[in-house]
Amino acid sequence: MHFPLSLGDVSLWIAFTAIILLVTSELLASSETFGDFVIQKTRLRIVALVLGAAFMITVLLRIAIPT
Repeated sequence: MHFPLSLGDVSLWIAFTAIILLVTSELLASSETFGDFVIQKTRLRIVALVLGAAFMITVLLRIAIPT
């Protein structure tokens, strides 16, 4: 059984998600509250940075193992 997404697709998805999370964390950093929601800004930023690192790993894999 093959995985339906290629490494390039996964890399693009991770990059898009990381950018959205980084922009959201920066926008939330300037505001004190976000309505009635409780959002842990540090956890959001850590997840965004982990996804950014995962994107860099997929880019390195695409360079090391060309298809």
